[in-house]
Amino acid sequence: MSKNAFTRRDQAPSSSASATRSGAFALVVSCAALAAALHGATAMAAVKSRNLVAGPLPAREAPPSQGVDDEGSDPRSAPVSRSVSALGPSPVASGNVATASDAPRGVTASGAAAAADAGAPRLNLLAMVQAAIRRSNAVGASKLLSDAANADIGEARAASLPQVTMSGQIGGVDTGAANTASSKGWQFQGNLSAGAPLYDGGRVHDLTDWRTHLAEAARLGEISAQEQVALQTVSLALERSRYTVESQVYEQYAHKMGCLVGALRIVVSIDKGRSSELVQAIKTQEQAELMRDQSLSQKRLAELRLRRFVGDDLPPTSGITSVMLDIPSLPELLSVASRVAEVRQLGAQADALDSYARAVLDGQKPQLGWLLSGTRSLGAGNSRAMSGGVTFSIPLFNAASSYSADAARHRAEAARMQREDALEARKARMAEVHEQAEHSMDRARHVVEILHNSDQVRNFTLQQWQQLGRRSLFDVMSAEGDHYNTRVQYVDALYDTQQSNALLWSLGLGLSVTLQ
Repeated sequence: MSKNAFTRRDQAPSSSASATRSGAFALVVSCAALAAALHGATAMAAVKSRNLVAGPLPAREAPPSQGVDDEGSDPRSAPVSRSVSALGPSPVASGNVATASDAPRGVTASGAAAAADAGAPRLNLLAMVQAAIRRSNAVGASKLLSDAANADIGEARAASLPQVTMSGQIGGVDTGAANTASSKGWQFQGNLSAGAPLYDGGRVHDLTDWRTHLAEAARLGEISAQEQVALQTVSLALERSRYTVESQVYEQYAHKMGCLVGALRIVVSIDKGRSSELVQAIKTQEQAELMRDQSLSQKRLAELRLRRFVGDDLPPTSGITSVMLDIPSLPELLSVASRVAEVRQLGAQADALDSYARAVLDGQKPQLGWLLSGTRSLGAGNSRAMSGGVTFSIPLFNAASSYSADAARHRAEAARMQREDALEARKARMAEVHEQAEHSMDRARHVVEILHNSDQVRNFTLQQWQQLGRRSLFDVMSAEGDHYNTRVQYVDALYDTQQSNALLWSLGLGLSVTLQ
């Protein structure tokens, strides 16, 4: 018997719970048969000690849905990965939850419920991502920066509106001139003025564009922060599930060795010459328990990190193994690379610097406006004055202005080069991760074949040891160890595929596209 590490692609991922029970039941039955065979043959131990261990159980038909904890190594259970559209999976591929009312004619309500169960792991991942985004301080800070940038747009746009100012002064005066009455004493002066630009060479418009592009860059920065949190959350959820499955594999390995240790203790009580085999079996069992404990520790660390993002309420890991087996299409990923938030953010920053450079040049053009002003004095020397008209300003020479414009243009060009470099780097990263995903999936398929052969090897080794005496117990334990280590390799290959696929979706239009 061997363990297939994952759910078949065309089967419901919700079967892992029942698969766990069936795998555990098989191990209990195996141990019970082993103990019964040993108790019935202890009198013959000195002569036929190899026949004390019961032979393998008859092959049983695999359950309808094979999960991570089933004892089956049929190569047909290898995962099926498809290349799906990077623009967003279809409703079927995305695992959308179906209800009884959504079921086609002839499909029962139980079938719709099964579809809903199949979509539960995807919804669990989506709920964790949404909770992490709500709780993230980094996303909150990006949101506040985006709001601040939007406020800056209003400030820049308001520069073209009229401005009204009132000022005043209270103090003493002492004025006089020839042939005029002098004024001496306390006086209050008040002034009210209003003015607005009539022509500024487009400076206010360009400054508004500058702020608008900066606000867009801040909004895209918020999206990037959300995507980073989503990727970290999904990655930690996958790692938590990975170490959960690995700990189950090592637990079954340790339990299998525990059955063998119990059998050998009975043998050694009769034949002391078999003590070395008992010591070897105990050592192998302890090694399996150590690996199990290490996997459980890694699982707890992943849960601690995941709780920092989503809180203490963690959903179950069952079924997560089939959520991200589909690999996004590389040509479509490359086609949408220029539309991702990080690249668009650099483009918005370059556009903002272009607008700022134009605003600097606009400041060197003639400025035209209107101004109304009124002044009233009370106290010593009452008086009033009114003025109004059109104001203008013509820059004649400003040596620093050309340098400012050149600096702004250079920064804009530098930002565009940074955008192009980021786009090329992202496309190269997409191709690299896509190759890693395909390699991991191919590795998983090949490991399934190896797992099937490993299952046959350990069964043949056990038969040759107990029936023909052509193999030693050390060969039996070595075959078991190779088999369970191969199962762990299968687990790693499939989870490496899912981690690569999660990164691919994140490098494209975002994880929310596939999770929703």
